[in-house]
Amino acid sequence: MYLLYVDESGTTHDPKQQYFVLAGFCVFERQGYWIANQLDQIAAKFDPADPAAVELHGSPMFGGRGRWRSHPKDDRHQAIEDALKVFLQSHPSNRLFASVINKAMVSPRDPVEAAFEQLSSRFDKYLMRLHRNGDTHRGIIIFDKSTYETTIQSLAIDFRTIGYTWGVIRNFSEVPLFLDSKASRLIQLADLIAYAVFRHFEKGDNRFFSIIEPRFDSEGSVVHGLHILQ
Repeated sequence: MYLLYVDESGTTHDPKQQYFVLAGFCVFERQGYWIANQLDQIAAKFDPADPAAVELHGSPMFGGRGRWRSHPKDDRHQAIEDALKVFLQSHPSNRLFASVINKAMVSPRDPVEAAFEQLSSRFDKYLMRLHRNGDTHRGIIIFDKSTYETTIQSLAIDFRTIGYTWGVIRNFSEVPLFLDSKASRLIQLADLIAYAVFRHFEKGDNRFFSIIEPRFDSEGSVVHGLHILQ
């Protein structure tokens, strides 16, 4: 089974922000432990006595908010890079997916709906490609708990029954699950990935995005894992 961990970056209602992003990574079920262990080691640098209390969360780490205020900027930014490099160095079957929505381009449609449709359909098609190559798996999407939970659950049910713009979702074993990011290093990594994508498009800052860019799902020269509407 493949698990797609997803988080959002940007908001749907802030007029000062141009983009809304849903992004994350899919990982084969047995790969998750290795990734989480590597992230634990990064967190331990900031609280060796209680690394579980350190949440790797992009915006606070970058801006130095909350518990991150006491740590130097260079250390905080390096930790973001180190966490993204953990995924870069993980098994090649683990892929990145992101939907970048210019909110003005979908208005009055909800950008969460537009982004989730793209993300879920692209993950489904990745699983279909694996099946065609004799490697059959089901998938589950796992989100951070958010204000969009009700919207996403409703959309997921519709995509599996009524269908979406390009067909019907066929390879998911369950509707999306929602976890508290404090309890999951993998959700925290999804947050860092979404933040890296958001900063690239919203702020023109390529520092973090350039690390993960090679890992977006692709087949040959075609990149399937990165959807951009701008």
